Amino acid sequence: MLKQTQNQKLLQKLSPQQIQYIKLLELPTVSLETRIKEELEENPVLILEEDNLDSNYTNESDYNLDDHDVIDNQKKLDEEVANDLQNINEISLEEYIQQPDENDYRNYNYDDNDDERYERPIIQVNSMYEDLVNQLGMLELTELEYIIGKEIIGELDEDGYLRKEKLNDSKEKEPISIESITDYIVYHYKMNVTDEQVESVLKKIQTLDPPGIGARTLKECLLIQLQRNPDYHKNKNIQIAYSIIKDFFEELSKKHYEKILQKLNISSEDLKLALNVIKHLNQKPGAQFDTKVLAITPDFILTIDDYNEIHVKLNKGNAPQLKLDKNYMAMLEKYQQSNLNEAKETYQFVKNKVDSAKFFIDAIRQRSATLYKIMMTIAHKQKEFFLSDGDESQLKPMILEDVANEIGMDISTVSRSVNSKYVETPFGIYELKFFFSSSITTDSGDEVSNKEVKKILKEIIDNENKSKPYSDEKLEELMRQKGYDIARRTIAKYREQMNIPVARLRKEL
Repeated sequence: MLKQTQNQKLLQKLSPQQIQYIKLLELPTVSLETRIKEELEENPVLILEEDNLDSNYTNESDYNLDDHDVIDNQKKLDEEVANDLQNINEISLEEYIQQPDENDYRNYNYDDNDDERYERPIIQVNSMYEDLVNQLGMLELTELEYIIGKEIIGELDEDGYLRKEKLNDSKEKEPISIESITDYIVYHYKMNVTDEQVESVLKKIQTLDPPGIGARTLKECLLIQLQRNPDYHKNKNIQIAYSIIKDFFEELSKKHYEKILQKLNISSEDLKLALNVIKHLNQKPGAQFDTKVLAITPDFILTIDDYNEIHVKLNKGNAPQLKLDKNYMAMLEKYQQSNLNEAKETYQFVKNKVDSAKFFIDAIRQRSATLYKIMMTIAHKQKEFFLSDGDESQLKPMILEDVANEIGMDISTVSRSVNSKYVETPFGIYELKFFFSSSITTDSGDEVSNKEVKKILKEIIDNENKSKPYSDEKLEELMRQKGYDIARRTIAKYREQMNIPVARLRKEL
């Protein structure tokens, strides 16, 4: 027999407005523009504001890092935002009708200079498939060969290779067999095709540009490029490079240069010149075929004046300015005063749209306030880095928790805010994640950023004798001599993060 019981539970649930705010917070400037356009299409109450209104919150001088305390400014900003954001259910009709000029989200030092508004340039180019099919059409092919060629081109991966992912390991790829392409064409086109015909068309595709396209392996890709070099028959270095790739590819990949010298009976200088030829070959010929080339749009603009004072602006070039449509406000008042059932239904519909519009504008405003506070905190904590024109040795250790504690927000909020966001500085554009790093204690007791440690480690490796590169154990010893007490496994981790191979693979003649 079932018993009925009563339990009390304390649960935390996000409201729809909080969820909307979180989703907007994650978006970079360009994605925000798309999201706002979608909202404008869905909600007729929202319209674009044409006039530029004055900021109600701050002006640039209020956040001068040298003249004001950042924490006090953040508390002031929190109070202003809290006072201005109200529960929609408690807003009267008169407040609905009132235009939201005094509640507008456009603030926090947006950039009003048209010259500094950043548009994201999109350069449209042909895809790899389109470009290669166009080249294929210029060859003298039969109808059957053209069909085979299009099928082969359609099988190429993003790097331009004729290969596919292995079923047992998605990270590795294997060549696509000629037989499988033949079977596909026979089955789908009901045509008599032989493996020899498919192989012949593949060889013709491998004559297209860029050189190396249509290869099944890296070895084949490099050989195609060497064969197509116009100086192949008269340049000794290219011919030696071809022999190395063709007959000693495994020895080359393991850098067993002594074996290559012995078997080819060439001098060290000849080998060095041939390796230089191989070094300049393209390992990914299809990588140039991006369908879109996108430039980074910074979400913040950081400037430094003549007095070494840092100023931060939010880039509003891609953020349309919103307000409520007065016509719908008047309609809302009209139907509220009517006693007809149809009018009440219309009133409720319009009221819901107005609620949604208000929530959206408030969410945009909260997003702006949060992003601005986080960027100001980063600028404050990494002030030495910005004033030193981007000297990485001036970066201070900083983790997400440091910023979260300073602005009184959750770590997850800070994480969402810095994700895919960029700041433009006088010395380059940086992703906000760049400014976060863990700390390492030196022999003197000072805490330094691991970015500084990586920089020093890279300098040591760059200046090593490439004929006898340092092992990780030797790198550990050299770093200790410089005052950085880090373990060998940490050296290996940092080296891998910087895409620096082990000593054996760094060896050169």
